[in-house]
Order: sequence, then C-alpha cells, then structure tokens
Amino acid sequence: QLQLVESGGGLVQPGGSLRLLCAGSEFTLEYYDIGWFRQAPGKEREGVSGIDRSNGTYYVDSVKGRFTISRDNTKNTVYLQMNNLQPEDTAIYFCAADHLPGGRLWPAGLYDYWGQGTQVTVSS
Repeated sequence: QLQLVESGGGLVQPGGSLRLLCAGSEFTLEYYDIGWFRQAPGKEREGVSGIDRSNGTYYVDSVKGRFTISRDNTKNTVYLQMNNLQPEDTAIYFCAADHLPGGRLWPAGLYDYWGQGTQVTVSS
C-alpha cells in the first residue's frame, strides 16, 4: 500500500528550528512531485512548500527565507528544514505526493497521496 509517513514535529520556542521528514513506503519519492501543507486549528489547509521531479523548489511567501525543502533519494525521504519558527507556524504539517506538472506548488486537492501529519507547536 502506498504510504507517506511524516516525522520530526515537536514543540519549539520562537526562533527555533525543526526538520520535518516525509518518508515513502511503497513509493519511490524521486518520481513524484511532493508538497508540504499545514493546517492550524479552525483554518483551511494551506500550501507551504513543494519540490517537483526536476527538483524545482517552491515556497509560499510567509516561509521564504526560513524554510528549505530538499530530497535525499538514497533515503527515499523529503525534508522540510524550518528555521526561525514563529507562533503562526503552529499547525499540523502534512506531506503529499502525486504526478503533477512541475513549476509550482499545486493546491492540496490535486494531490492524491497524503501522510498522517506531524504536529508543530511554536510557543514560549
């Protein structure tokens, strides 16, 4: 069964860092476009970052300069390095995969495969 598994979430103080991992089970992630999304309580799921099969990377404005997405194909894992975290980054973070046209982070509804999410809490 195709599965994505996120890990690396936790509680961090403002200004701190976390690295999220998205691992593929029965997936070879290098052949997929990967997106990271987040959902805060009472809010809609929003896109954060994406990496396409050509390793083009994309970020929403609110995380540019703070978050970095990358792949390690030898580990079949996609990472989201998050620096200078702020309370407004608090959310459940999900990774998603699909075959999509490259060049951008696509809306959540276009991704067919999702992980279960990992909680990120930024608080002092």
